[in-house]
Amino acid sequence: MKYEVSTVEEYISQLPEERQEVLQKLRNIIKENLPEGFEEGINYKMIGYYVPHSIYPDGYHCDPKLPLPFMNLASQKNSVNLYHSGIYANKELHDWFVAEYPKYSKRKLDMGKSCIRFKKLDDIPYELIAELCTKMSVDEWVSTYESVVKKK
Repeated sequence: MKYEVSTVEEYISQLPEERQEVLQKLRNIIKENLPEGFEEGINYKMIGYYVPHSIYPDGYHCDPKLPLPFMNLASQKNSVNLYHSGIYANKELHDWFVAEYPKYSKRKLDMGKSCIRFKKLDDIPYELIAELCTKMSVDEWVSTYESVVKKK
């Protein structure tokens, strides 16, 4: 679902109550664990965490006016989704996450290239997401992006 908002607070306030709690908890975990340098805001009509132009002036290659995206949170019709570009671009990080997931959740991992879907809101592996957030710094993401993603 797409929300026409300009702030993270507006985005969360438009969600059903049970989703508000989940998105706020995920937001807090991300903000507490994401390395310094990433910024939070609305990006692609979702809650976004990105490398600001002040750190990476080139921005996103598809639209250089946009900052370089890294993570997003979204409330969709049937799930809460976490998008993580590092999982898409770094095979080691992807493999680590896939191997760790069963240790934190009894449900089968529902994942696309960068999208992790949580359909059962009572079984979100918050501790694993917190650890995932610590795995890639801004500099590591920019380096990965330039060497892997931007070349495609």
